[in-house]
Amino acid sequence: MSTEQKVVIITGASQGIGAGLVRAYRERNYRVIANSRSIQASGDADILAVPGDISNPETADRIVREGLERFGRIDSLVNNAGVFTAKPFTEFTEEDYAYNMSVNVAGFFHITQRAAAAMLKQGSGHIVSITTSLADQPIAGVPSALASLTKGGLNAVTKSLAIEFAKTGVRVNAVSPGIIKTPMHPEETHATMSTLHPVGRMGEISDIVDAVLYLEKAQFVTGEILHVDGGQNAGRW
Repeated sequence: MSTEQKVVIITGASQGIGAGLVRAYRERNYRVIANSRSIQASGDADILAVPGDISNPETADRIVREGLERFGRIDSLVNNAGVFTAKPFTEFTEEDYAYNMSVNVAGFFHITQRAAAAMLKQGSGHIVSITTSLADQPIAGVPSALASLTKGGLNAVTKSLAIEFAKTGVRVNAVSPGIIKTPMHPEETHATMSTLHPVGRMGEISDIVDAVLYLEKAQFVTGEILHVDGGQNAGRW
């Protein structure tokens, strides 16, 4: 088994941004450990599909264990799995709260803790999380309290872990998107969604993939929240 090829874990890997990330990392000769609830086995020997709920610590255990058994190392982790529930704050249910916390927060915690342990043993690694610019710059008419509570927490922990790991060779960053054209946004909503960005368009999956790949190779960058949001984070417009 060769250990020269780098290995990346990608959560939420079956569609949208996650699927785009899998393709992009494979094009750069990374081996990929791909996770989602519905992930299917790949005919590519350098893609290991590990199905399961990322909020379950047993899924995180399997991802890291099977990844190390198959590929021998873990170099990067992209925490892409996430959910967004848009409701007025007082209308959130206990189920809404539990679901958002389990995927966005527990999902991050379990896999990041285990992947980081492997990276720290290697003395190198990169962790990047996909958050949202709504956590920093809310938009009137787009209720986003649970997104701010959960994804905003990921922005904060990104900086905390970047400092904690700064001298270990492990970097920690985040990409903070605007609204991206993915299967979660039906095409009939695109015209309205485009008006929510100063540049007047929605983002493409490739915009987020490019940002993740930039951070992947930016060895002097850690603790960064990279906003890829068509100017949303710059302020009101």
